[in-house]
Amino acid sequence: MKKAYFWLILITIVWGTTFPLQKLALNGISTSTYISLRFWIASIVSFVVWRKHSFKYGVILGLVFAGSFIAQTYGLSLTTASKNGFITSLYIIMVPFFSYMIEKEKPSVFQYFGFPMALAGSYFMAGGLSGFNLGDLLTFISAVGYAVHIVLLTIISKKVDETSILSFQFLTVAIITTFMSIGSGLQYNYFSFAVAAYTAIFATVIATLLQARYQKIVSSNTAALIFVGEPIFSAFFSFLILKEQLSSRQFFGAAILIGALVFASFRKKQQQPL
Repeated sequence: MKKAYFWLILITIVWGTTFPLQKLALNGISTSTYISLRFWIASIVSFVVWRKHSFKYGVILGLVFAGSFIAQTYGLSLTTASKNGFITSLYIIMVPFFSYMIEKEKPSVFQYFGFPMALAGSYFMAGGLSGFNLGDLLTFISAVGYAVHIVLLTIISKKVDETSILSFQFLTVAIITTFMSIGSGLQYNYFSFAVAAYTAIFATVIATLLQARYQKIVSSNTAALIFVGEPIFSAFFSFLILKEQLSSRQFFGAAILIGALVFASFRKKQQQPL
């Protein structure tokens, strides 16, 4: 169990680095072109490294992931990197709903406290509802898709090998975004290509593999609460790279999210037999 927590937290840190880097990479390159580049690299790597490939499950996950990722990345181009990361984190409070609807999984006692805390923390970190724009709306739509994707990934990874659902999942996203990029040209620069390669290998291929492998061990609900660390790391790296500042309200929200993350690690003690 500790191993699962470690790897899930590690990929959360990696995801946090992508927000400011992609914000910079989108200068001089269209959003759809960048996404297609990232997922073409991810799909090629997956097809080369692994031999088993599930077409059906890969396409299902790919369609959900494509809609979510496109909405999030377009949202990122219209709002700040920090705010994009914060609103994306709202998927954590949607996971229990979809998990119960699809998996019939009920939240634990600690999770009942953790999810409302995460909601409150996300609200404060987003700076409240003031200044809500189209970018924020697109980011919120992506959060719904990510919640569905998390639950489906847990279910499907229990049925087939984790590596078999990567290739066609990424290829589906690559094809959809390639069609979307028609007309926007193939303009790119070395920095955007480097960011696309980094996010493709570490934040997409490796992260999705680890997510599929360890998420089913801790459950969808617990994984969602672990992932509340993503906006915190996003804000940290946005500060280091983009010099984006957090207000006192956002610091307060970050503290609440950390509390929600702590609740995710709590487990009800098993009563020992006499």
